[in-house]
Amino acid sequence: MRNILDFPASFDPPARVVTLDRNYRSTKPILDAANAVIGEAAERFTKDLWTERASEEKPRLVTIWDDTAQANYIADRVLEEREAGTPMKQQAVLFRASHHSGTLEVELTRRNIPFVKFGGLKFLDSAHVKDVLALLRFAQNPRDRIAGFRVLQILPGVGPSSARRVLDTMGESAHPFEALKDVKVPQRSGEAWAGFVDTLTALGSHQVGWPGEIAAARYWYEPHLQRLHEDASTRLADLVQLEQIAGGYPSREKFLTELTLDPPDATSDQAGVPLLDEDYLILSTIHSAKGQEWKNVFVMNVVDGCIPSDLATGEQDDIEEERRLLYVAMTRAKDSLDIMVPQRFYVHGQHSRGDRHVYASRTRFIDRDMLPLFQSVAWPVVKPEDQARQEAVKSVRIDMAARLRGMWS
Repeated sequence: MRNILDFPASFDPPARVVTLDRNYRSTKPILDAANAVIGEAAERFTKDLWTERASEEKPRLVTIWDDTAQANYIADRVLEEREAGTPMKQQAVLFRASHHSGTLEVELTRRNIPFVKFGGLKFLDSAHVKDVLALLRFAQNPRDRIAGFRVLQILPGVGPSSARRVLDTMGESAHPFEALKDVKVPQRSGEAWAGFVDTLTALGSHQVGWPGEIAAARYWYEPHLQRLHEDASTRLADLVQLEQIAGGYPSREKFLTELTLDPPDATSDQAGVPLLDEDYLILSTIHSAKGQEWKNVFVMNVVDGCIPSDLATGEQDDIEEERRLLYVAMTRAKDSLDIMVPQRFYVHGQHSRGDRHVYASRTRFIDRDMLPLFQSVAWPVVKPEDQARQEAVKSVRIDMAARLRGMWS
């Protein structure tokens, strides 16, 4: 065995060059856009990445109407790509905060598109959403013991044994809701029992009407939400979003049949990973996506207030961290990148069919000078015949306005 001291003093071992700025993942157009974003950082912690992967496809900057349109666009594109040969496992949807994906999760569920979520609870698997859905399902069918078992135990002082006794009494009656009035009130439930009976009876007899019924369910649940969860305000925002989503369905029955509610003992509040041989879409917070890569990536809500978060714009360091998060999201994409820019967000605290909203602007991290690095897309695409019809209607309105003005001139 030779010792290092046996080599002549002039011997230089061959140098091993390691380049830390090469990206083997993304195409050049994707990296050009990502480098432009991080290039505006006040302090650079990342070198400009380079790649040998050439491509003619620029990342898409997709302008859409609202959160519902965003969900439909992503679902359509994911299915199109799957039909073209890209498995859903090679596609990912990224978002700044876990609750941003709620509407998308409902749409994926409606279309039977399997998905797994990292970095937060699945919207429909979170305890508070399942509680409200269980109340609606129990009101729809008082023989549904799974839903009833869950709802009854929301009440203070009602455990599994008490819940079973109530369900047994209702099951033996030809009029289950009326039977509730004869049930021995659990001692520790107090006034909460009377409120529960009144709400369930009103929902069961359709006194409120859809979609007001989900608002009534949320109103009943709010005091229990405050009692059961420390982060009640965050969870309440989810329920407001659920109410807005439900308004898009024609009836309670249609809404419930398109959403699933598993037995309480068969689910948890953690998003689970499907079997390895199944194909499923990836949903992930940007934080949880670090170090990962996918062929196609969709980044949701790339508007001021979401990226950067409206809670992270007080200090310059916070803003720069938000910029780095967008950079991380963009560089997870290998071949295709869609940056989603919704134009408006509905205002909370209004009727589920209300139209009060605020307009959003594209994130400050993608300024006007960077736009040539993207392919600008407006969705949905207006067909030529629809465009012609709109122009015809517009011209008629202008002529009528002119005639009306002529009457008074």
